[in-house]
Amino acid sequence: MNYDITESFAQMAREKGIDKDILAGIIEDIFSMMVRKKYGLDAQFEVIVNMEKGHIEIYLEREIVDKVEDPNTQIDIKTVRKKTDEPLEVGEEYVELIELSRFDRRLIVSAKQNLNQRIKEIEKEITFAEYNKMIGEIIVGDIYQTRRNEILVIHNKKELIMPKSEQIPKERYKKGDTIRAVITEVRRTSAGNPQIIISRASPLFLRRLFELEIPEIPEAYGGVIEIKGIVREPGERAKVAVESHDDRVDAVGACVGMKGTRIHAIVRELNNENIDVINFSNDPMVFITRTLSPAKLKDIKIDKENKVATVHVDIDQVPLLIGKNGQNIRLASKLTGYDIKVKKLGGMYDIDLSEFQEELEEIQPGTFTLFSEAGFSSALEVIEAYENKQIEFEDLKKETLKKIVDMMREGLEEAEEENEESEAEEEVEEPETEESIEEAVESDEPEKVQEQEEDEEVEEEEEETEEEEEIEVEEQEKTKRDELSQTSDNEEKNQDGESEEKSEHESGSDRNVKTLE
Repeated sequence: MNYDITESFAQMAREKGIDKDILAGIIEDIFSMMVRKKYGLDAQFEVIVNMEKGHIEIYLEREIVDKVEDPNTQIDIKTVRKKTDEPLEVGEEYVELIELSRFDRRLIVSAKQNLNQRIKEIEKEITFAEYNKMIGEIIVGDIYQTRRNEILVIHNKKELIMPKSEQIPKERYKKGDTIRAVITEVRRTSAGNPQIIISRASPLFLRRLFELEIPEIPEAYGGVIEIKGIVREPGERAKVAVESHDDRVDAVGACVGMKGTRIHAIVRELNNENIDVINFSNDPMVFITRTLSPAKLKDIKIDKENKVATVHVDIDQVPLLIGKNGQNIRLASKLTGYDIKVKKLGGMYDIDLSEFQEELEEIQPGTFTLFSEAGFSSALEVIEAYENKQIEFEDLKKETLKKIVDMMREGLEEAEEENEESEAEEEVEEPETEESIEEAVESDEPEKVQEQEEDEEVEEEEEETEEEEEIEVEEQEKTKRDELSQTSDNEEKNQDGESEEKSEHESGSDRNVKTLE
């Protein structure tokens, strides 16, 4: 029977992953408790557990006396004579082997409960130590329960928790699905139970995926390529800065793979998350330019002390620079460690977003903060992002967003019209009179100014009339010359022999011409 009990304990140790020596110590403690409850706290005994042979032996030591006062610690000489043939005398110690059958049901149930409790405590310690060593490693588990704020995953018969904050947005999880995640934390609850937190939204998960898919990255294989930094907006976009320690190896090309096979495997695992792989540079200007790709920058000014970078771009490059909901510039700022400010070169009339703060808060409280945190600083940026379908907020309905954009458009149009009118009023008009009129205006003589203006108008009209008369005279002279020329030609044809009359006629014509002139 002892062998059967020991074998059942050994099987339990194998299932629970408990070391045999630890289990033997637990069994000794359990049977010691049973002996104390049956024979009292003053009882002298010894429990021997041999897991290899399957033996459990309990020896109880009692003093031999003539008259027993305490049966738990004493035994009379007559009873000793009946139990053993050894020549023992009064005052000596009698060691007796206690059979397990001598323990009643109540003690057995109590020992069972105590054993289960001790086993659970050991399991907790083993689980905590095991998973604490696995922090940062990827595990594969099965979803067995989905809750509102968390998902429970089974891995090696252990329960792992993936909170909502560590899930990829828009991913749908079903019971029975197999997922991969990285262990980020192991902590104890108030009851002492280990709580294992896993994540699919952590940058560490993306790093481990790169190490799995790209053999040049892990240090075990040489570490030719090093990941310098990772920033993510889970499910939307990520930026990964890599550097090659071998001039013969292109870091970006190795990460992307032939026809994008390597990077596509990672993208599929992350629910089609866009991943930008960037060559790292120690030069902040070069690194910032690369992280803001695909936008083309005109100029960058770096303030290394305050960690501020001011970039100058054309107005048509602003949507590319900012990205959907400000993702591109926000991720670039996190990756480089610089606060990136945008200066637009040229473009349409624009209004600062703060001018619409009251209107935005009236439409929906918290909207101004939402736009500001997304990287929008002006109304035109919001409108362009909306037109390019680069703006989307979970807290804003499509109808509300459209209402906001329409409101900003109307405000821009009104402000632009007012701006044009004010500019027209501010333009410097050229004076219609001479300096004397300006002096008259300054000396408050409006009547004299008006008279001078009228005189100038009359003079202008007279000059115009004279010019018209001169034009008419010139036209009349031209007509007469044409007529004389035609008459002369006719006479030459009809009177070829009369040269004298012809000369007289020509001289008369010349005189007439001169007279006309």
